[in-house]
Amino acid sequence: MSPLDRGQGPDLAAIDAIANEALATVPEPLRHHLGEVVIQVRDFPDEETLDEMECETPFDLLGLYRGVSIDRKSVSDVPQDVDMIFLYRRPILDYCDETGEDIAAVVRHVVIHEIGHHFGFSDDDMERIETQK
Repeated sequence: MSPLDRGQGPDLAAIDAIANEALATVPEPLRHHLGEVVIQVRDFPDEETLDEMECETPFDLLGLYRGVSIDRKSVSDVPQDVDMIFLYRRPILDYCDETGEDIAAVVRHVVIHEIGHHFGFSDDDMERIETQK
């Protein structure tokens, strides 16, 4: 039985703290332009998100960016909502349990990946950011 099956593992607040530590490692020029992006940690994605992302199980999605990427925004646009990055605790913990990867490394990877969506970056761009510390 894994630690997760026994109800152990970091809680939502702990994952949030790990995410904020990961955010602090993002290069300053990018952090400066994140603006009002909010990070929210939830146990699982909601049903609507799972359907929209065509997930087979609630464990298929580790994180999600919701908003309009900077490369698609116009100064004349009226903001509809705050841009948000969602981290999904249980899928992240399950992934770490299955792979043996460090939770802080996985959370950092997911945060950087979702920040990349905010900026409209390619996967290669995100990988370059992830290697910077």
